[in-house]
Amino acid sequence: MHNRSHEVASVTAQHDTSAAKDKGYVAGIDIGGTNLRLALADMTGTVMAKWSSSTVGVRGPEAIVALVKDGVHELLQRVSAPRGALNAVAAGAPGITDVDSGIVIATSYLLGWRDVPLRALFEGALKAPVVVDNDVNFAAVGEHWLGAAKGVRDFVFIGIGTGVGASIVLNGAPFRGPGWAAGEIGYMLVPGSLEIGRNPGEPGPLESVIGGEGIKAQWNSLWQHERTTLPRDLTATQIFAHALAGDSVAQSVLERTARMLAHAIYNTHLILNCPLFVLGGGVGVHSALRDATEGLLTRLNMRGQPQLATSTLGVDAQMMGALRQALDLAASHPGLFAEKGAVGDNRRHFADM
Repeated sequence: MHNRSHEVASVTAQHDTSAAKDKGYVAGIDIGGTNLRLALADMTGTVMAKWSSSTVGVRGPEAIVALVKDGVHELLQRVSAPRGALNAVAAGAPGITDVDSGIVIATSYLLGWRDVPLRALFEGALKAPVVVDNDVNFAAVGEHWLGAAKGVRDFVFIGIGTGVGASIVLNGAPFRGPGWAAGEIGYMLVPGSLEIGRNPGEPGPLESVIGGEGIKAQWNSLWQHERTTLPRDLTATQIFAHALAGDSVAQSVLERTARMLAHAIYNTHLILNCPLFVLGGGVGVHSALRDATEGLLTRLNMRGQPQLATSTLGVDAQMMGALRQALDLAASHPGLFAEKGAVGDNRRHFADM
C-alpha cells in the first residue's frame, strides 16, 4: 500500500470539481467507546444517509469491522447504490494512530486496542481505499472545513467526551508528531491532577478529572460528603445543568473542571500561540463549561488571549472530518486499487460477499 501521509495532511483542500462530477460515494466512520456512527456522502460532500450502533460490550476490532461492514452496506442500500459504488472510506479511532501504516497503536481504555491494522481490516471488508486517523484529528478537520475554525490556519481542537484529547492544527494541517501522539493532552499534568504515570490507552491525569467519567467521579466524591437533594447517578452534562440551576455541589464540580481546563489551555497557548481553541465532544460543547473556562482565562490575564469557541458541528464533527478526508483520498487516488490489480476483481465480486 502506498504511503498516504500526504493525502491527509491538509485540512484546507477544496472539492475537486472533476471528482464531484463522478458517480459514487464516500463513507465516514466515527468509532467511539460506546457508539459507532457512519455517514455516507456523494462526491460533492453532501451527506446522503447516516447509521449508528451501540458498541457497549463490543470491543474486538474484528467485531467493529463487521458492524461497519453491515452499516455501510445498509447505507448503500438506502441510496440504491451497488456496493462497488464506494470510492473511499475514512475511519476515526479514539487513540494514537499511525496514519502512514494505518495501524491503531493504542486506543482509549474503553476499547483497549494495541497495534491493530485497522486500515487493512477495513479495506479487506469494504473493498475500497481507507485512511484511518485519530478521531479528534478528524473533528478538527471537520471544524476547519465547515465549522467554528473555518478559515483559521492555526488552532487547537479540544474534544471532551468520556476522555480528553486535542488536535493541533498548524499552517492548515494537523500536527501529529513523529510518534503520532501530539495532542494527547489527557495525559497532561496540571495543578490538581495526580502525578502518576499512565500507560497509553489508560485514562491520563487530566482526563481522569475533567473527562466525562472524571466529572462523574468528582460528583460522586462530593455527593458523599456534601448535602444535596440531587441523585448520585448523574452524567457530566446533567451536573453542569444543575450547576446553572444553582446547585452548590454541581457548581463546585463545574468550577474545578473549568479551572483545570483553563490551565491546560493556558499552558498550550504559551507554547503554540494559537489564536483559537475550539471545544467539542459531548461534554466540551456545554455552554456552562465554555463560559466558566473563558472567565477563568480572562482572570489569568493572558498575553494575546485566544478566542474560545464551541464546536458548531457538535457530535457530527468527527464524521464530517472523516468524510472530508475520504473525499480527498478518492480525489487523490481514483485508481488506487486498480494500480494494484485489485479494483476490478474486488469490485466485481463485492456484491457477492
